[in-house]
Amino acid sequence: MITIYKTGERGLEVISEAIKGCWINVIDPTPEEINCLQELGLPPEFILAPLDVDERARVEREDGVILIIVRLPAAEGPQADVPFITHAVGIVLTSQHIVTISKRDNEILQELARGRVRDLSTAKRNRFILRLLLNTAAKYLSYLREINRVVDSLEDQLQMSLRNRELLALLKYQKSLVYFTTALKSNELMMERLQRSQHFAAYPDDTDLLEDVLTENQQAIEMTNIASNILSTMMDAFASIISNNMNTVMKFLAAMTIVLTLPVLIASLYGMNVALPLQEWSYAFWAVIAVSAGLALIVARIFIKRDWM
Repeated sequence: MITIYKTGERGLEVISEAIKGCWINVIDPTPEEINCLQELGLPPEFILAPLDVDERARVEREDGVILIIVRLPAAEGPQADVPFITHAVGIVLTSQHIVTISKRDNEILQELARGRVRDLSTAKRNRFILRLLLNTAAKYLSYLREINRVVDSLEDQLQMSLRNRELLALLKYQKSLVYFTTALKSNELMMERLQRSQHFAAYPDDTDLLEDVLTENQQAIEMTNIASNILSTMMDAFASIISNNMNTVMKFLAAMTIVLTLPVLIASLYGMNVALPLQEWSYAFWAVIAVSAGLALIVARIFIKRDWM
């Protein structure tokens, strides 16, 4: 699907054909749409590379056309095997247009298309790219805060847990952090190459904005590393807690089994069909009950004093 945007008097507007200074957003293009992009001067490899969701972030140039591949975060939902993933988005900069190409739609691109980014102009191509990169770093930070919130909630549940369900949930978010760490470091290398290329050095505001992007990306990397280390330590600790909780339950059940075995033993002995002591005594039944209960209480008290139940 190809959608063409142009900044007008009312903000970002959808137009019918590509003109100078427009933004062309391409999502999972068909072969016919790929041919249309090639007619606009895009090299075929610049079109196909971002369609690989596992493509690494990098910068390439060919015949005056620049390809910037960035890894964008995406939320899959708490029920997914990996709640947060990353995928590749290509930004192709020609002499006339800005083209974004991806295999799937993304929340960051949707926010740009809806005009939610302030001072966004498709005519200012370098500034447009920097705004996209800045929003990408901000979205990583937003998703990291959401991951930390969910992990804190799971931590409260794990303290009394006897099952592995919460640990498996933590494992899913640990996978997300691994994806984030890899993508953020790849994005950082790509941005540092952009900075060294002096491509954004024409305007001081663009240079400052690129530094802000690098700062935000570095902050996201540090937050991801901290969250990943905490999560790994937490999973090890709570694996031991679950084991200890299970041992406590088994210890209690074993102690209760011993306590209840004594009355059962006495009842079994006095239930035999043979001559028994005190069998003619009218209070023999209550005496047996009293002795059974007394032995059970004594053993239970010993176990409690030793913290065995």
